[in-house]
Amino acid sequence: MAERFFNWLDRRWYLFLVWGCVGLQALVFLWFREESYLTVQDNLDLFVAHFQVLNHWDGWFVRDAVMPMLGGIDRNSLAGEWNLYNLLFILLPPFAAYLTGYFLKILLAVFSFTLLAKEIYREQYGWYRGLAWAVGLCYGILPLFPAYGLCFASIPLAVFLLRKLYGKEPFGRAGRSWRWWYAALFGYPFLSYFSYFGFFLLAYLVCAVAILSVRDKKFCGRLAAAAAVLAAGYVCFENRLFLQMLFSDEVTIRSTMVDADLDVMGVLGQIRESFLTPVFHAASDHLPLVLPVCALFLLWRVAELGRKGELRKLFRDGFLWVIGLILFNCLVYGLYFCGPFRNLFEALVPPLKGFQFNRTVFFNPFLWYAAFFLVLKYLYDGGKRWTARLANLLACAAAAVILLTPAVYNEFYWTCYHQAYRAVKHTEVNLLNYREYYSEELFGEILGDIGYDGAYAAGYGLNPAVLEYNGVATLDGYLGLYPQSYKEEFTKLILPAYERVAEWRTYYGEWGARAYLYAGSGESIYNPYRNQPLSDTHLYIDADQFRRMGGRYLFSRYELTGMREMGFTLRGVYTHPRSPYTVYLYETG
Repeated sequence: MAERFFNWLDRRWYLFLVWGCVGLQALVFLWFREESYLTVQDNLDLFVAHFQVLNHWDGWFVRDAVMPMLGGIDRNSLAGEWNLYNLLFILLPPFAAYLTGYFLKILLAVFSFTLLAKEIYREQYGWYRGLAWAVGLCYGILPLFPAYGLCFASIPLAVFLLRKLYGKEPFGRAGRSWRWWYAALFGYPFLSYFSYFGFFLLAYLVCAVAILSVRDKKFCGRLAAAAAVLAAGYVCFENRLFLQMLFSDEVTIRSTMVDADLDVMGVLGQIRESFLTPVFHAASDHLPLVLPVCALFLLWRVAELGRKGELRKLFRDGFLWVIGLILFNCLVYGLYFCGPFRNLFEALVPPLKGFQFNRTVFFNPFLWYAAFFLVLKYLYDGGKRWTARLANLLACAAAAVILLTPAVYNEFYWTCYHQAYRAVKHTEVNLLNYREYYSEELFGEILGDIGYDGAYAAGYGLNPAVLEYNGVATLDGYLGLYPQSYKEEFTKLILPAYERVAEWRTYYGEWGARAYLYAGSGESIYNPYRNQPLSDTHLYIDADQFRRMGGRYLFSRYELTGMREMGFTLRGVYTHPRSPYTVYLYETG
């Protein structure tokens, strides 16, 4: 009886794993809904707020418009419409759109990973189906940058399409189905993003054309055409980005951003770190299990082939090539921090000055789990039941490691952790959940009370993303590409704090993406915390510059001193039972 059960489980284990993980996460997020703890950094304080700016101010599908954030920016500086993730925020309420994108990422990763495995192994795929589903799930639940989660998840799909186009069948056969594959490749950017992935996919594709043309002793025309089609797709789907990048002569903050210049040991340290530990935005969670499994397999494989005198076979092993690509991406990541190398790149390609070409490392999460799949496949190929079951167990363990690792974007873990803490300790945690962070009901009351008419404002202790999400026009904001001239005007606004605290001169002066009103005490006051004390309640800004820039309102979490002398009056103090904020609203004429 037990043997029959285990045989039945051997055939269906991956279905329990995949739908169990998806169902468990769905249960948690649907139960807690907007009381879920979603990552704020580079997420709720960035893209979700930007999408709401476009929703509030009718910014979708328009040209030559100005969006009222950062004092008024070109519409083309924000996200485009022709991307699946962005489209969700056009069609759905923001929280529903966020959750839909979260689960679409998981399903797309499983689908694209299994599709690629089926293309590679064809008749043998049935034997590896469970592994493909399970490792695809692991890739899908990785805590990757949420706004580009679908982009990460679709990488195996891009490889699948390119393999189809490189196939050996003549173009004239099979009803000329190759045309449909080119059409699919043209549409692929709907799931991707050029600056994070597209540029590098095209670069890899050009390299593949050169290598395969030499190896096959004839020009690889199909992939060359694929590169042209894919490039055309990116230009079409991301036309706003290309208009800004290629046809705008406006100087942006990218021209003054200062990148780290490390010595040889520092560069080697970055290479080592990117190989061993998760890189921000692309956490592969491979160190606890996947890396040791791959390392042990490589050592065993080298020893086995060495014993047989067949070490040359190692260089034809797909596993070694995948590890080689990981190392290459880590090498590029490290070289980005080498000033001479980075300057050479910018000199050769001037339009890409300030472009972070070290994002090649964003492909490593997929490569790590592709390597992991190859190791588990080898266990399956051993032909023994216990090795196959060991592979299944390792796949399940990898999924458990990912779900239970407290990584930055592991929102399932943090929601479970903080809700459990609340239930056990009978107290609120300091971190704010989604509803508390944006506090829509509180801001609805404030804006209704003052008859808000679209006047520009700024936040102090309140992240400008909170104001933007609630339909307030802001002088401050967070954006990685806005005019350098506005940065100079904003620097005049915050000059008293800027001159007082050296950290702000480095943080804002050498980067500048977060244009915030900084505390003159040097304290960070924009964390998503319930309790955020401030030792010095004086506002260190140039009030006259605030008015010259069109500012009227200041939304503050703190009761500030010396405001009357600066020309501000306290318009009101606002609270709401479902919000952690006490908002002091100041107004100036």
